[in-house]
Amino acid sequence: MVEFGGWSMPVQYTGILEEHRAVREAAGLFDVSHMGEIRLQGPDALGLVQRLITNDASGMSAGQVIYSPMCLETGGVVDDLLVYRMGSDDYLLVVNASNTEKDLAWVRRHAAGNVTVTDQSPETAQLALQGPRAVSILQPLADVDLGKIKYYWFDRGRVGGIECVISRTGYTGEDGFELYLPPEKAEELWNGLLAAGKEAGLAPVGLGARDTLRFEACMPLYGHELTEQSTPLEAGLGRFVSLDKPDFTGKEALARQQAEGLKRKLVGLEMIDRGVPRAGYPVVLDGTTIGQVTSGSFSPTLNKNLAMAFVETPYAAAGREVGVTIREKVYRARVVPRPFYKKQ
Repeated sequence: MVEFGGWSMPVQYTGILEEHRAVREAAGLFDVSHMGEIRLQGPDALGLVQRLITNDASGMSAGQVIYSPMCLETGGVVDDLLVYRMGSDDYLLVVNASNTEKDLAWVRRHAAGNVTVTDQSPETAQLALQGPRAVSILQPLADVDLGKIKYYWFDRGRVGGIECVISRTGYTGEDGFELYLPPEKAEELWNGLLAAGKEAGLAPVGLGARDTLRFEACMPLYGHELTEQSTPLEAGLGRFVSLDKPDFTGKEALARQQAEGLKRKLVGLEMIDRGVPRAGYPVVLDGTTIGQVTSGSFSPTLNKNLAMAFVETPYAAAGREVGVTIREKVYRARVVPRPFYKKQ
C-alpha cells in the first residue's frame, strides 16, 4: 500500500505485469473511489462549467460525458477532468484525487448566480471494470442494455441489485465502464464483480498497472504531462480546447500561444539503447538539454522502453534521434508517434 492523493492505495495485488496483461487480454477491476466528485446544480450551472473548462459543454445531452482540461489565466492546467451532464441544469465534475480540495476551491471561486456547488466525494465510491471482456462480465449483472451505452455516455441502473451510474469511460485504453455508487455498497459490488468475472480472467488491479496502462495509451497524468506550468496545447490536447466558444479562464493565454506557435511539444520516445527513462530525466541533443521526460516505463504490451517528454518544437518530429540522460549517462532514443498502444 502507498499514500496517493491522501488515500492509502494498493500498488499491486498479484503483480503489475500480470494485472496489466489481464486488462489488455481479459479484464481488470480497479477501486478508484479516491477520485473527487463535484456537483453543480442550478440555472447557472452550465455557465459555470463553460467558464471553468476549455472544452465546449454547450452541446451536451443528458447522459453524455466529455473530457476537458481546466486552466489558470496563464493557460497552465489546474486539473483535467470528466464532465457529466446528469440532467437539466445538473453537472458532475470528476476530478483527480490529489486535486479535489484545490479544484473545489477553484470552482467555488468562479461560481456566480444561481448555482449550488457540492462536494459529493465522501458519498461516492467508484469502481472501474476495464478490458475486452468488460461487457460480457458486466451485462449478466446489469438491468440495462450495455450495448446501448456509447463511449463517453452513461446510464443509471442496477448492477448486482445495487443502484449505479454506469459510465462507458476509462483510463486504460480499453473498452470498459466506471461505476459510481454509494460507498457502503462498494465492497459488496467489488466482491460480486470479481466472482462473476473469475472464469473470464477478471483480475483486481492496483495503481502500478493503472499507470502502465494509461501510459501505453498516452493518457495524461496530472503532475506529469499536465501541470500548472504546462498548457493543454503543449500536451497535444488541442482538440479539447474550444477557442471559438465564449470567454473561459485561460482563453486569452491559449489563443496567444496558438497564434505565436508552440515552443515545446509533448512527444513519444522509444529507447534505442537499453535503459528505462523516468519522469524528470533530461532529453538532450549534442550535449544540450532540449526537454524533459514526463513519464517513462517499460511497456508490457509492446515489450519496449518508452517515454513521453516535452521537447523543443524543432526536435519534435517523429524519427528524430535524441538522447535521454539516465544516471549521468546518455542513452539513445527516437521520437515516435503517440499513442503507443491503440486497442484493436
